Amino acid sequence: MELHGPNVLYLKPSTKWFVILGGQLRSAFVALLVVATGLAWLLGDAAESAAILAVLTLTVAFGFITELRARRAVDALRALQVQRTTVVRDGKLAEIDARELVPGDIINLEAGYSIPADARIIRASELRAAEAELTGESTAVVKDSDDVLPARTPLPDRRNMVYLGTSVVAGTGRAVVTATGTSTEVGKIGVMVTQVPFERTAMERRLDMLGRQLGFLALGVGALVAAIAVLRGVDLNTVIRTGIAVAIAAVPEGLPAVVTIAMAIGVHRMARRHAIVRRLPTIESIGSTTVVCTDKTGTLTQGDMCVTRLAIGSRDIRVGEHGTPRQGQLLESGVPVEASDPDVAAALRIASLANRAEATKTAGDWEVVGDPTDAALLSLAANAGVDRDALLQQWPEIGDLPFSSERMMMATWHRSPDGRIVAKVKGSPVNILALCDKVVSSHGTVPLDDSGRGAVLSRNDELASAGLRVLALAQGVVADAGENDLRGLTLVGLAGMVDSAAPGVDETIRLLRDAGIRTVMLTGDQRRTAEAVAVNLGIIDADGAIALDGADVDAMTATELAQRVRQVAAFSRVSPEAKLRIVTAFQDQGEIVAMLGDGVNDAPALRKSDVGVAMGRHGTDAAREAADVVLSDDRFSTVGSAVEEGRVIFDNVQKFTFYLFSCNLAEILVLLGAGLFALPLPLLPLQILWLNLVTDTFPAFVLAFEPADVDVMRRPPRDPRTAILSRRMLQRVFGYSTLIALCVLAAFLLGLREVPGDVRYAVTMAFMTLAFGQLFHLGNARSRAAVISPRRALANPLAIGAVALVIALQVLAVKLQPLADLLDIVPLSPAGWAAVVGFGLVPGIAGQAIKLLAARDKALVSASGAAVSGRNSHA
Repeated sequence: MELHGPNVLYLKPSTKWFVILGGQLRSAFVALLVVATGLAWLLGDAAESAAILAVLTLTVAFGFITELRARRAVDALRALQVQRTTVVRDGKLAEIDARELVPGDIINLEAGYSIPADARIIRASELRAAEAELTGESTAVVKDSDDVLPARTPLPDRRNMVYLGTSVVAGTGRAVVTATGTSTEVGKIGVMVTQVPFERTAMERRLDMLGRQLGFLALGVGALVAAIAVLRGVDLNTVIRTGIAVAIAAVPEGLPAVVTIAMAIGVHRMARRHAIVRRLPTIESIGSTTVVCTDKTGTLTQGDMCVTRLAIGSRDIRVGEHGTPRQGQLLESGVPVEASDPDVAAALRIASLANRAEATKTAGDWEVVGDPTDAALLSLAANAGVDRDALLQQWPEIGDLPFSSERMMMATWHRSPDGRIVAKVKGSPVNILALCDKVVSSHGTVPLDDSGRGAVLSRNDELASAGLRVLALAQGVVADAGENDLRGLTLVGLAGMVDSAAPGVDETIRLLRDAGIRTVMLTGDQRRTAEAVAVNLGIIDADGAIALDGADVDAMTATELAQRVRQVAAFSRVSPEAKLRIVTAFQDQGEIVAMLGDGVNDAPALRKSDVGVAMGRHGTDAAREAADVVLSDDRFSTVGSAVEEGRVIFDNVQKFTFYLFSCNLAEILVLLGAGLFALPLPLLPLQILWLNLVTDTFPAFVLAFEPADVDVMRRPPRDPRTAILSRRMLQRVFGYSTLIALCVLAAFLLGLREVPGDVRYAVTMAFMTLAFGQLFHLGNARSRAAVISPRRALANPLAIGAVALVIALQVLAVKLQPLADLLDIVPLSPAGWAAVVGFGLVPGIAGQAIKLLAARDKALVSASGAAVSGRNSHA
């Protein structure tokens, strides 16, 4: 142990809390708020400083808590470590602490045994291991000590090895430890997870870019306003207060809070649709997804085997409504086949008797427990009406031959009612054929000649090409219940089984395709199976997409892989390293990648992807902790729901970002206009802060509840590089901001004229006009179409409530004296109120009129085009 160290998964320590906190303080928005807080404090304005500090604290605290949770991705890997293990030392079995294992130790393997390290099998008897968590394969893997495999054999094909984190499901054996701790396959995965850097989401990057742009804007406008004030001979204290006002006006303090609230609303809605979001900014990334990389077993499929076809002679019998243990009726050319059909009945009896699964009937449904292959065959027989217990009473079992990798078959011997010994056998078609001299055909049971053997093998290839695992079913009267007596059997038929697609998968793939999102399958299965599943689910279709083997991926450089991934829709025999490289290759192509998985082998790719999605019920702890989203129902269709919610959230984020920036830019333009025209300061810093945190925030908040557009899942994904505020939206922001600012300056000038010498009255009019102008501008932000119709206006009732609330708060600000003193405003005359409401309505009315005119022009153009098309068609 001194040489190799203890058998422990040494993983990279979690990031320290103060490092995470420091990362939050590097945000551009946070930096602007810090500067504004410090300046307000230095000028002795404690109220302004405290208000900004409160916003700053909430923003940083939320980001810190959510990121701290997301950094725990590798902790669950430690749960895979076994505490105690049985080894052979000094020729005797001894139980030791698993941490003391070293390479060279011999471990004992038994059913139910959790493997404590990677080991090479030196002796095996009917040994099978469950490796789904590591390789993704749903069926138990037969283990053999005699295999000599090439050095680069893919992990799922290494039949002579067992691995840490997997378990023995049947048989016994012994193995020599070859790797411990972080040298094991699971340990290597843990190292990969820790080496994947923690990357910010697209939303976080976009908001940070906006923050930097606002910072430059604030500096530029602040410097301009200050320069104008200095040229006018204004005292330094006023210049600084003006600069603070501009800085506060430039920063939409409510934006981080509203984004957080919108994300929280999305989390709640997604949770109702069974998608649990672990990190809020991920929601926007879900909506931006362009590629969905998904594991197959347990994700696209149910993770269990299901018989779908029976080939008896030239007959092709299909099992309808497969996909669950409750298999449907038997159909031949679409016509139901009775289980009493002699040939079918013979096949069902073999499936039921040559079996070690157990079936119990509960509330009318069969519940089958056992090896997936046995469970699939027993489920088929049970649901066709074959009672195994009744069969065993008529045909009592007198012996059995367990399945082994050498024989590739299993058999049971039964005493028939007339006293003869009958063998029921299932296994590899090639191996079973060697034991048979007769075959069931459309002409009854006939001798099996070379032509007949060729026909059987041809049917086997046909089924295998459809991605089915094929077993042969045979029976015969034998001399004794022994392996050497298994000869002269009759081949009854072939059973084709598949790991059934999960409900709703194909519909979801079509939904994602309509939304411009590619689905790419990553599986540990053989290439032929991967291709068949991908074709059946619609992942591979006529668009030229192909399948690629993991060995090919391993042989490619990063550049070559990045060039190939655009044409590949399914990857087979992929290792955890290959999955990680594939996700990275898509990202290098500018794609936003969502990765779905449930096993330990998926953890690195889940961590690397833009959106890691894990299964909640059957997924491993390692996968769940590495993921950003956990599906509580384990349904692939939930991914489609999550993408839809993500798109709706981004649409709404755009709406309230447009709204807040229009309001903030209007404030800046008011201050800039006043400076250019040598007017007194029309807005005070605390008034702007009130507008940003109260008047603007409530209307912006309700925009998070706007319903989805009808085409939300019928439009292509956004370009991942697209800013939240596009060029066209920025033009609209500037146009509305200018209109609002002109109305506010007009009200300010009117106030100066109405009450000469009282700047506070004019400031109050400007303050109230800006509040109402921004409030009625809400209708322009809710939709690109007009919202004046009752149906559209009431589509989001909270918007009406927000308008009423803000009006009440603004009236309260004037009427409640302590609050009025804090904001430095005074009561208005009836004429003043009329002017405020009139000027405040102008932006809203103008915006709705513009939208109505645009809709009318669009309708006219459309009608004109239809008319021209009609005339041309008629001509």
